[in-house]
Amino acid sequence: MSFSSQRAVLVVDGILAALFFGVCSLYALVAGPPDLIVVALFSAALVLRRAAPGAALVVAWIAACTQMLMLRDLQPADAAVFVIVYSTSAHGSRSVRWWGLGSAGVGALLATIYLGVVVPIVGGVGPAVSGDLPGRIMWSAILFGAALAGLVLAWTIGLLTRTVRDAREQRRRAEFDRREREHAEYRYVVEQERTRIARDMHDVVAHSLAVVIAQADGARFAARSRPDAAVEALGTIAGVARGALGDVRLLLGELRHREGASPQPELDDLDDLVEQVRGAGLDVRRSDRGERVPLGAGHQIAVYRIVQEGLTNALRHGDTSKPVELELDWDADGVGVRLENAVPADAAANEAGSGPRHGIPGMRERAELAGGAFAAEATEDGRFRVTARIPARSAA
Repeated sequence: MSFSSQRAVLVVDGILAALFFGVCSLYALVAGPPDLIVVALFSAALVLRRAAPGAALVVAWIAACTQMLMLRDLQPADAAVFVIVYSTSAHGSRSVRWWGLGSAGVGALLATIYLGVVVPIVGGVGPAVSGDLPGRIMWSAILFGAALAGLVLAWTIGLLTRTVRDAREQRRRAEFDRREREHAEYRYVVEQERTRIARDMHDVVAHSLAVVIAQADGARFAARSRPDAAVEALGTIAGVARGALGDVRLLLGELRHREGASPQPELDDLDDLVEQVRGAGLDVRRSDRGERVPLGAGHQIAVYRIVQEGLTNALRHGDTSKPVELELDWDADGVGVRLENAVPADAAANEAGSGPRHGIPGMRERAELAGGAFAAEATEDGRFRVTARIPARSAA
């Protein structure tokens, strides 16, 4: 318990103890001033019952012993004993809990001896004086059983309260840890995808710069003898440089200069990708609308990877017995990608608690780095839809 929390607990318990002292003092003033000492001690124990249960138990024992030494009768302040025993099991440490249970047994025994034997003998009345031996034994047994049952019940309720509180705290921590793991997993997937994007973009930029250098060298040598060839080479340089500049704008972090093992995909490779997925048993129905516009190399890779990951998710998580719709909607500003597949009934029921799919962060990262947008959602008719918008040019 932190210092601020402990101080707040002391303030609350102090207010409650003050109210307890005020109520019990009315009886103590009528019964006799010595009872005020007992009330004050029990009130002090109530102040410490949650902040320091062990100390509260010690103060309660001092109050009880003081009451018995002064030969005082039962009073309302004695109800604080049950609260203190409850607090030892609800808020105390392991040793304090067992001390509280032991105090319940010893306190019940001392209360029986005090109320069943000492008080009647001193007062000269009661079953311990006037009754026969069986009656005195019966009265003492009833008194002991009632006191023990009350104190042990208070201790047990405190233990149950502690168990429920600990279980709730464990569930809260487990939920927090689960969210932290999901967040870390998501960030790991995003970083992995960014690494792959950096590798792809390295190839794009390296290829563009190689073309620029080659054309520049050719234009330099042809500038005097063949001016037309030099002008054409300069136009090629300008076009390739603009495309490379758009690709460079896609980078968010430092590129990892490591070449990939295979050539980078283009839009023309989508036909082979669709045929590969069909060969794996997935009925892909592709449709193209509008007139295709040129895309930069990085944008083509983004479209290819989004379609590739969407088809992979449909193959792994979707209902492969139903067709998958792949639509490319072209316009002057770019291309819209829509991929929709059926989801099995059991997967749709458990989708909310299954955590994020690994492919979705990668597809979203691809689209956003290309200056576009991405969305993935489950529809009400039991299907899963992926939509992306990839612009023809990077944002300035």
